Amino acid sequence: MDILYFAWLRERIGVPRERVETGAETVRDLVAELSARDEGYAAAFADLSALRVALDQELSEFDAPLAGVREVAFFPPMTGG
Repeated sequence: MDILYFAWLRERIGVPRERVETGAETVRDLVAELSARDEGYAAAFADLSALRVALDQELSEFDAPLAGVREVAFFPPMTGG
């Protein structure tokens, strides 16, 4: 699946997107796998309350299943103006 990182997540992880093979069943499981990679990932995912996730371009929750998902995007909450 493709994983996209936006804003400060991209800065901490060091790439805007990547393709991963995963056995994760939920977004939360995927986050745990990614966080274990290195300090940049761990720092990016340290506080899930400061993050939002979209599965195939639809806002979702961290407990959502990943079965059939092609794209996961992580980003900070947006504010209007």
